[in-house]
Amino acid sequence: MAQKIVEKKILTSQGLRQLEAELDELRTVRRKEIANKIKEAREQGDLSENAEYDAAKEEQREIEARIEELKELLKNVEVVDEDEIDLDTVNIGCEVKLQNTETGKQVVYKLVGSTEANALKGKISNESPVGREMIGAKKGSKITIEAPAGMITYKIMSIHKAAN
Repeated sequence: MAQKIVEKKILTSQGLRQLEAELDELRTVRRKEIANKIKEAREQGDLSENAEYDAAKEEQREIEARIEELKELLKNVEVVDEDEIDLDTVNIGCEVKLQNTETGKQVVYKLVGSTEANALKGKISNESPVGREMIGAKKGSKITIEAPAGMITYKIMSIHKAAN
């Protein structure tokens, strides 16, 4: 029988705390809330035409699926010790200021594992095109990313320990 290869998910300590908090919230608060919704819907009588009951059962399935997903994820995490990050090169847990060499526009990204990535909050994955190119780069170096609009070159302006 072939052995299943388990891929470690990389997280910052902040990301680990957030996932653990979400799991705790789902287990302790959301499960009780949904159990109450199901109980109330049952008390309304005929379940065959009870939209509230069906919706509550669907929500319960979603919550239980997310709980299982989080439990599995948390079994296979590798936490980056942000206190030990080498700020000479870009690594997961760093906050990096980039400058577009053509437009001069600057952006700041926190480099995180794929589980924590959220572009709207400035958190990009080490697996993203920009993240892959940044890993291991030094301050002052240039990286080039292939984008739909063509090639974009950025200069790494600074590397800092990311604020939690």
